[in-house]
Amino acid sequence: MHVGVPKEIKKNEHRVGLTPTAVREYTAHGHRVTIQTGAGLGAGFADEDFKRAGADIAATAADVFAQADMIVKVKEPQKVEWEMLREDQILFTYLHLAPDPEQTRGLIASKCAAIAYETVTDARGGLPLLAPMSEVAGRIAVFSAAETLLKHNGGMGLLFSGVPGVAPARVLVLGGGVVGMNAARMAVGLGAEVVVMERSIPRMAHVDEVTGGRIVTRYSSIGAIEEELVKADVIIGAVLVPGAEAPKLIKREHLKQMKPGSVLVDVAIDQGGCFETSKATTHEDPTFVVDGVVHYCVANMPGAAPRTSSEALNNATLPFGLALANHGLEALKQNPHLARGLNVLKGELTYPAVAEAMDLSWSDPFGVWAKG
Repeated sequence: MHVGVPKEIKKNEHRVGLTPTAVREYTAHGHRVTIQTGAGLGAGFADEDFKRAGADIAATAADVFAQADMIVKVKEPQKVEWEMLREDQILFTYLHLAPDPEQTRGLIASKCAAIAYETVTDARGGLPLLAPMSEVAGRIAVFSAAETLLKHNGGMGLLFSGVPGVAPARVLVLGGGVVGMNAARMAVGLGAEVVVMERSIPRMAHVDEVTGGRIVTRYSSIGAIEEELVKADVIIGAVLVPGAEAPKLIKREHLKQMKPGSVLVDVAIDQGGCFETSKATTHEDPTFVVDGVVHYCVANMPGAAPRTSSEALNNATLPFGLALANHGLEALKQNPHLARGLNVLKGELTYPAVAEAMDLSWSDPFGVWAKG
């Protein structure tokens, strides 16, 4: 199969769909790989690195899209990109369609097979292609919160770790999954007081066990959130409903109860955000203030560490990408977990949570396939 990797064009996005190490694996399996010139520079990979791994270098994204049978990216395609997709072409990347009707319509119109990293599953019910970026995002969320708390960045002027005789920041983490766990552990490591809200009792037990009881866990309810938000200096939103829009756990009216200069970090912003007042921001202009509360809602937090993020992402995506390259869409029939990643096929939505978020109909992917 001919695999193409265009340069990411979303603002402040420096990750790359395939690293040279991954390219070497594809070419060793007999596949042709074409990389757009400069695609890896932001992550520290030169064109020569890809050439040594066996890739061809293309001058433009149009060249990549025109030649390749499968497009491998990191972020969701932008309008100029989805307009280059074609029928029977595979797109393998993060999509986050639920809060993005324009992209959804564009992918449907292209009739491509769009497979989303974030809805591929594993035998334990996890999301293996979302997990590595969730780990990075959870850790970056804490660093970003600590920076934002400083006065010159709009925060209340609180040192995250405190000093002897002065209390550290109190951090409320909404969600005890991969993002929440990484955020909580990082925050504790930096000296903060941490509370994790979670609805899974086994997950709360896991958090308690791995942190030796250093993190307070509370069952997530409206009342418990309202009790904790008035005490929090930082709230990190780390809730996830696979493929669907994130629930809004902090409402506009809650902000008036929070400390002036406190910080909200919305790691769920790719899925619409879990704070009612959230809107996507960029690394270039990461924050805004509503009712005295600073919001940090960067939509590609792992993009701040593109080398680490690209390598971690490729470690996870490589087996699935190779399966698609080796077998085409037949790989979906062979692996039901990979099949869960299929969101759009032949002009139809095939993922129910996305359809529900947009009040659209959806079709069983194998039924669509059978139509030919």
